[in-house]
Amino acid sequence: MTRFRTSTESAREVAAGLLIVPAFTDGELGPGLKDVGLADVYAAARLSGKKGEDLLVTRRNGDRFAAVAVLVVGAGPKADFDLTTMRRTLGRAAASTRRFPTVATTMARAFGARQAADAVQAAVEAIDLGRYRFDRYKSSSDETALKECTVLVPTRWDGKAAKAGARAGAVVSEAVRWARDLVNTPAGDLPPAEIAREAQKMAKQVGLTCKVWSEHQLAQGGFGGILGVGKGSVNPPRMIELRYTGAGKHTPIALTGKGIAFDSGGLSLKDPGGMETMKCDMGGAASILATMRSIALLKPKINVIAAIPCSENMPSGSAQKPGDVIHHRGGTTSEVLNTDAEGRLVLADALAYLVEQEPSCVIDTATLTGACMVALGTDIVGAFGNDDALAQELVAAGTEVGEPIWQMPLWSDYKSLIESKVADVKNIGKRYGGAITAALFLAEFVGDTPWVHLDIAGPAFLESANDLGPAGATGVPVRALVRFVLDRAD
Repeated sequence: MTRFRTSTESAREVAAGLLIVPAFTDGELGPGLKDVGLADVYAAARLSGKKGEDLLVTRRNGDRFAAVAVLVVGAGPKADFDLTTMRRTLGRAAASTRRFPTVATTMARAFGARQAADAVQAAVEAIDLGRYRFDRYKSSSDETALKECTVLVPTRWDGKAAKAGARAGAVVSEAVRWARDLVNTPAGDLPPAEIAREAQKMAKQVGLTCKVWSEHQLAQGGFGGILGVGKGSVNPPRMIELRYTGAGKHTPIALTGKGIAFDSGGLSLKDPGGMETMKCDMGGAASILATMRSIALLKPKINVIAAIPCSENMPSGSAQKPGDVIHHRGGTTSEVLNTDAEGRLVLADALAYLVEQEPSCVIDTATLTGACMVALGTDIVGAFGNDDALAQELVAAGTEVGEPIWQMPLWSDYKSLIESKVADVKNIGKRYGGAITAALFLAEFVGDTPWVHLDIAGPAFLESANDLGPAGATGVPVRALVRFVLDRAD
């Protein structure tokens, strides 16, 4: 278990294995650089503080620092150094610190006292997430467990706020790491029932109420979408229901996430290359599980419920067929013209169920469409919804934590593209505007309840490393969702 702490020690006094200090490009020394006596050394190496530069200096006799080594990292212009830049700079640096069991940084000292909690939280998250690796299936690993992470803060800061930031950072980063582990786990080891068992174990640890709906209970409850998608698999579907009560009888926020344990495409079979990473199709479910874990530990004064549908989309003699009609929770019917557009089918049931709980709003997350990746690439979450104010709350939360979200149009004229001749709606539209028609399909199941759909197909699972972690699962948008809930609780 890693210990995350703050300290008012000077940079030269902290006895960490590795101390990370920034250097800026505009002539201003980064906090701690002068204290450890490396300003001249950094300049002598002909480094200027540009992003991506770094210099590792190990301690020798006569050096002015107590750490085993100091890593000076380029952070760009001081004028542009905000929390997002710090996260990226520190996360990138942390990826190369895995040999050190103890790490400290001075970067939070670049911010003012009013940002104490957020700066410390961002620093903790960056270090913990930047060091993440998924080595569970390797016969050997060079991983050195992080025993202690110290964020150096000015003495004038509110110590209580700084410590609260460290704790929040630890809670959220550990939840994100858990979400990454779930998504990175091979689908053969994590079918729907096993996802549900992981949820039950987590709920017991943190004090959430948890109910797992079996396939028989789903049938009795009219969850035809979850069951229909799961018909082709030997691994039966589940729905995970979690509840956090932090505000008595107040109206709750509702969350759901797409939990397709593996997506072969069903009878509308994907090509082999398209299946290679389809263990990631439960990234939405993992993000909601991790969000609920964080909420339970941070204990905001708010109520939150989650209903997470989990199915496995496989081809077999029992699989649903193109042209089949599904009866969803609440009575709406959908015509399945492409079994590879299955995420919206399971989410429809969960959304309908959550709306019955009369929440203040509903948010879903899903690796839903390649069309959203075409529009926004691999870094940005697309937000579609029936309530602009709610969508902008989520955009703001994402901006605060460095998980960019962009509001997209829920263009009502395209609703005609998903009209069915035999059912209330069909599960695919035309070639173009696929992210919008997918969102319009989901909108059929929320009525007038304020709702936003977050399409995380791009940033949820990456082919190459970014500043906050290696290739694979990212845990997006856990940090944004947690911030959204905390902001609502205030």
